[in-house]
Amino acid sequence: MAKQLDLYYYPECPYCQRVLRAIDAHGWKGITLKDIHKDAEADATLVRVGGKHQVPCLFIDGDPMYESLDIIDWLTKEFA
Repeated sequence: MAKQLDLYYYPECPYCQRVLRAIDAHGWKGITLKDIHKDAEADATLVRVGGKHQVPCLFIDGDPMYESLDIIDWLTKEFA
């Protein structure tokens, strides 16, 4: 069964850019992108569910994962 993947980010963040470049380079599909600077609801959800205002944050079936390299490692294994 496919996992629900939501990446919370903002474009100016270099760590977010690292994850976005990896997603683009590998052609990974099925990841919903949520720009917290353009989407107030996404910004509020990030803090309410994740407990902190840190990006990038990949929610995997509602569970947050932080740190760009951890996210890329997880996605690499998931899409292998």
